[in-house]
Amino acid sequence: MQRTSFGEMACSIARTLDVIGEPWSPLILRDVWVGMSRFEQIQADLGISRKVLTERFNHLVEQGVLERRPYDRRPRHEYHLTTKGAELVDLLMIMTAWGDRWLAGEAGPPVLYRHHACGEISRAESRCAHCGEPMHAADVDPLPGPGAAAGSD
Repeated sequence: MQRTSFGEMACSIARTLDVIGEPWSPLILRDVWVGMSRFEQIQADLGISRKVLTERFNHLVEQGVLERRPYDRRPRHEYHLTTKGAELVDLLMIMTAWGDRWLAGEAGPPVLYRHHACGEISRAESRCAHCGEPMHAADVDPLPGPGAAAGSD
């Protein structure tokens, strides 16, 4: 099944979805982030078919989010986050905070996050890069950026 490509749209959300919008991709990134690096580990954790996992790995490597590293002569590979991929995990942490708030139910969040700097259990949230205050949708005005004109060709 051919998926719609959003990579050429002049929209950063669409471009990001082009990289990780397929439902398995964020879960693969999560698994790599928590320390699973081998195909078999991730396949067993997710219960995903070999074909789909191979396609997702290929796509994430092509997008520069994961890198392959050989670990024996067969050739077999481990997968590791690139800098680009680690920044995507930051986005997944924001998604987790939303899911914990709205979907965790009475049992509470399935995972807790201990912040290295202070040692406390916390959650991720967006903050203004300029002043450090929390940033929510109601606190900002979306304005055309320099790349907006690129989409009007």
